[in-house]
Amino acid sequence: MALLPLDALTARLDNALAETPPGRCVWVALSGGLDSSLLLTLATDACQRSGHRLAAIHVNHGLQAAAGTFEQHCRQLCQCLQVPLTVAHVAVDTGSGKGLEGAARQARYAAFARQLGRGDTLWLAQHQDDQAETFLLAALRGSGIRGLAGMPGVRHWQGVTLVRPWLDIPQVQLNEAAQQRSLDWVDDPTNDQCEADRNFLRHRILPALESRWQGAGQRLARVARQAADADTLLSEYALAELPDLCSPAGGLDVAGMMARSRARQRLLVRTQCQRLGLPTPPAKRLESLLDQLDAAPDAQVRVAWPQGEGRLWRGRLYLLTTTSAPEQWTQVWRGRTPLVTPLGGRAFSVLPEAGTQCRHEAFQVSWRQGGEVLPLAGRGRRDLKRLLQEAGLPPWERKRVVVVLTRAGQCIAALHPPSGLSWVAGGWRLVWQAPSALADLE
Repeated sequence: MALLPLDALTARLDNALAETPPGRCVWVALSGGLDSSLLLTLATDACQRSGHRLAAIHVNHGLQAAAGTFEQHCRQLCQCLQVPLTVAHVAVDTGSGKGLEGAARQARYAAFARQLGRGDTLWLAQHQDDQAETFLLAALRGSGIRGLAGMPGVRHWQGVTLVRPWLDIPQVQLNEAAQQRSLDWVDDPTNDQCEADRNFLRHRILPALESRWQGAGQRLARVARQAADADTLLSEYALAELPDLCSPAGGLDVAGMMARSRARQRLLVRTQCQRLGLPTPPAKRLESLLDQLDAAPDAQVRVAWPQGEGRLWRGRLYLLTTTSAPEQWTQVWRGRTPLVTPLGGRAFSVLPEAGTQCRHEAFQVSWRQGGEVLPLAGRGRRDLKRLLQEAGLPPWERKRVVVVLTRAGQCIAALHPPSGLSWVAGGWRLVWQAPSALADLE
């Protein structure tokens, strides 16, 4: 026997709470429209049954005259349900080049990141029709399989778990459930304006598809789920394959890459970019980079894209961020408090190896200038330049090495945050974490 709309929605929330660890706060992203107002209303009952703490967050973008009406409705609903509400007023960067919807989304998620605690869960009210629209938008933009996968049902993001418990529920069931509960909400007047691509699909295209192919929205959402499964499997295969191609300095073996098909090369480069937290190259830039894998060893190959670049050196392919570091950087560090470098990574302490009494010396921290020498235990005095060469650090990276100097000018440590490489002088102990280790912790 099929569940009534209200029962089906409630069952999804109970299932989501069963996967939420005890003690974690569940937040609802509350816009004030039908979908999120219904989600918060049913979440109140569900969290009371499960014992989870519940809160709501409303982001006021200030983009339309009705913004104040939405905020007031959210306040009244939360007061009625006795749910604590956080209201975040944000400024949307309309000149970011992401479009109005993309810029508003960026501002909204930045507000979520500021307000939610690590380990919290955020429920979002997107449904099956939203997923179908997202799939069509991605297809019309020529997106790859990751874009066609649409919105994930569960995603771990910046220490928060994002959950869309109703992603397989059609909009019509939410409407019926809202009527069952005699729910009040605020309609967004911009939803009827077809200038926006999503609204055009919602009001013109999807109804036409449904009139010709009944259940078209459900089928499109199913294709998105299948694309998500395929994307997950491909990522797992690529992540298992990458360690055999990676060097300690982070480059990919070009000979190994060229032994693989072009499709596999694309997958490996994209996966490595995602693994490193880099933007993936656009299709044409990626093809240009792969076309040059067989360049002469002394060729200076560099292919750049927004916030990222690929370089070839000594048979290795390096994928890098183009985030600029300051040309001149120096800092006094006491050696007992965290120090964050401009390239990431975090040094926690530097201490003499022997003796329990540590002199609280002020260290000078800066970029490598050249001529530094490190007295390494068991190896004697070694030029830092030679150590960087032995480690296979590419030339363009050697200027981004952090050195720690005593007041007397002795170099006692050198760090390369992007690769995690480090050297410490004999008699000293440095406690630090490379950016990749920090990402794992976070």
